[in-house]
Amino acid sequence: MTSTHAFWLAGRQATGETTFDVTSPWDGRVVGTVSVPTAAQVEEAVAAAHAVVDEFSATPAHVRAAALDHVSKRLAERSEEIAHLISAENGKPVKWARGEVGRAVSVFRFAAEEARRFNGGEAQRLDTDAGGQGRLGLTRRFPKGAVLGIAPFNFPLNLCAHKIAPAIAVGAPIILKPAPATPMSGLIIGELLAETELPAGSWSVLPVPNESMPVLVQDERLPVISFTGSDKVGYAIAESVPHKHCTLELGGNAAAVVLGDWSSDEDLDWAATRIATFANYQGGQSCISVQRVIADASVYDRLVPRIVAAVEQQGTGDPSDDATDVGPLVSEDAAKRVESWVDEAVSGGAKLLTGGTRDGVAYAPTVLGDLPADVTLACEEVFGPVLTLHRVEGEVEAFAEVNNSKFGLQAGVFTRDLQAAFRAHRALEVGGVIIGDVPSYRADQMPYGGVKQSGVGREGVKYAMDDYTYERVLVLTGLAL
Repeated sequence: MTSTHAFWLAGRQATGETTFDVTSPWDGRVVGTVSVPTAAQVEEAVAAAHAVVDEFSATPAHVRAAALDHVSKRLAERSEEIAHLISAENGKPVKWARGEVGRAVSVFRFAAEEARRFNGGEAQRLDTDAGGQGRLGLTRRFPKGAVLGIAPFNFPLNLCAHKIAPAIAVGAPIILKPAPATPMSGLIIGELLAETELPAGSWSVLPVPNESMPVLVQDERLPVISFTGSDKVGYAIAESVPHKHCTLELGGNAAAVVLGDWSSDEDLDWAATRIATFANYQGGQSCISVQRVIADASVYDRLVPRIVAAVEQQGTGDPSDDATDVGPLVSEDAAKRVESWVDEAVSGGAKLLTGGTRDGVAYAPTVLGDLPADVTLACEEVFGPVLTLHRVEGEVEAFAEVNNSKFGLQAGVFTRDLQAAFRAHRALEVGGVIIGDVPSYRADQMPYGGVKQSGVGREGVKYAMDDYTYERVLVLTGLAL
């Protein structure tokens, strides 16, 4: 009999009247049973968050930093247990789940460090104009209010961390809503926060069903929404609450560009290995997973067989096996959608170079060439282990091809030319340009987010802290400056 996992309501454990089972995408076994908060309990959590806004904002920095340090330390202590939990509820190979736990450890550590530095204020002499004689401005940042953090399934621990850690760092109460498919990793964060001395009401972790979310989204007591997920859902949320501050980390169809100077055998082997790995590393279920390879014609024919061979070396199977590189997708419906997009592309004239088969919830790592421009796979985020190859003539055409997308999250550019790197930084319409590697690199302290339909605002601890707060200036008068 599987025990029922409580949720966290205003800092304490609670259970509702109904439950749901969390099942493994790999074998369908029940990983855990989770209690669902009632409407009254959701109201209680919101009311508590709203009531504690002023108190939490005034909490000394050392208290918030100590809580964040505690969570970081406890995640590290329980890293192997949590990695296996992520793998079980998400289907992520355990070797990648271990990496996710390590990143979450860092996120909470970064947040603790930033909490100690935050809000020292900026002093500004105002007597640079005669009307400001004897006046000094002091600008500090204050929370906009309580935060609603909505996290996705693909990084069920680390993307919950990216919602909750910056909020605690600035003293903004937060209600965290983990993904219904993967709530247990988020509940672990609640378990660790409950070991701290943060004020009651300053945080809740509520596994609310998606269909119940409009009430939370519309609630005026939650003026900040931080959402990670699909562009369709994200923009629907933002359009429904135009007066709220919404940070949206949405999707992408990330490109890896290989320029002509990246031409030695060693260079091409490295590029192929990195591309194959990070087209498939979460089953392709990452916003910055490599979906498009855009290669200069001078290296294309030598690169393609290397990529195909490297993709075929990706080990698939049981995600709990340390040897597995690529696990299942999150659901059979997701695998069927990927299958339909690939079938449509092949029917339209794309050349299938490897893969292209589905086995239940698993989809084989797939490479396509000669992709028609009008098929779904060319325009949308596949969120699966599928890679498309494109031949271009020169740097200008390569950069134009990257920009030929409604998305703009990150791009990778394989080049050793420093000038080309700076040209890429100027030309590419994305939130991040990674030189010498795939677009899938993300350091959790750097600003992370996109342009166009990839979202608005930035994650990355310090940058999310800015998003959760606003400037308030204090003008002092009659000073002898």
